[in-house]
Amino acid sequence: MSTDPRIPPAAALATAVVAVSAGAILVRLSEAPSSVAAFYRVLFTTLPLLPVAIWRNRAEFARIGRRDLAMAALSGVALALHFAAWFESLEWTSVAASVTLVQAQPVFVALGAWLLLRERVTRRMVAGIAVAVAGMVAMSVGDLLGGVLVGPRPLYGNGLALFGAVTAAGYVLAGRSLRQRVSLVPYVVVVYGVCTVTLLLVVLAEGHSLAGYPPREWALFAGLALGPGLLGHTVLNWALAHVESSVASVSLLGEPVGATLLAFILLAEAPTPVTLVGGGVVLAGIALTSTGTTN
Repeated sequence: MSTDPRIPPAAALATAVVAVSAGAILVRLSEAPSSVAAFYRVLFTTLPLLPVAIWRNRAEFARIGRRDLAMAALSGVALALHFAAWFESLEWTSVAASVTLVQAQPVFVALGAWLLLRERVTRRMVAGIAVAVAGMVAMSVGDLLGGVLVGPRPLYGNGLALFGAVTAAGYVLAGRSLRQRVSLVPYVVVVYGVCTVTLLLVVLAEGHSLAGYPPREWALFAGLALGPGLLGHTVLNWALAHVESSVASVSLLGEPVGATLLAFILLAEAPTPVTLVGGGVVLAGIALTSTGTTN
C-alpha cells in the first residue's frame, strides 16, 4: 500500500462523497433516457483525461500487462452495468431509496476483498459495515413510510439499485487490485474508455438518439462528468491506492445522506425522521469501519 501521499486520503474520500452526492439529483433533473445520460457522463469524464494520458503517461500504457488490461476492461464493463442499472432505478423509485440501496456494495466488497484479495477484515470493520447497512435499511424504511415519493415501480427500481451495488463492488475490487500496479491516469482512461464503449452499445441497443437534446440536457451531462465523474469516481480511484477497498466503499455510504438532503432541498422529497436517523447511523458505521482499519 502506498505511503505518505501528498493529499490526505481522508480528505480525498470526503471530496468524492460530496461530489457523488449530487449525481442522483442531476440524473433525476435530466429528461434524457437514463442510458444516454450515463453514456455522456462517462464520455465527458474521459475526454479531458486523454490529453494528459497521451502527453504524460504514454509509455505507461505499453507497460500494462495483458492480464491487467483484461482486468481493467472487466472493471469498465462492471462500471457500465452499475451506471446503467442505477440511472434507470432513479426512474422508478425515490432518490433516497435508490442511492441508499446502490451503496449496499460494502457488503460485497468486504466479502470479495477477503476471498479474492486476502485483505484483513477486522471485527471492528465488520461491526462498522453492519451498523452502516442497518442505517441504510432504516433509511429505506423511512422511504416506504411515505416521507419521500416512492416512485411508480419501487420494487423494480430498488432491485436495479441493488444490482448496481453488486456491479459497483466488482468495479471497486478490480480497482483495488490494479491500482497497486497501474498509475491513476492510465487506469481510469482504460476503465472509463471500456465503460464508455459498453454504454454506447447499450444506448444503440435501446434505440436512443445521441443527438438532438436541448442545452439544458448538455449542461446536466457536463455536470455529471465534472462533479460525480472527475471529482467523485476519479478521486476515489486515487484513494484506492492508499486505503483498503472496504474503507473506500463504506465511506461512500455518506452519499445517501447528501443525496437525500439535496433531494429535499431541490426536489421537495422530504425524508421522514426514520430516514434522518438512518442517515446518522450510516455515518456512525463509516466512522467505525474507518477506525477499525487501524486495529
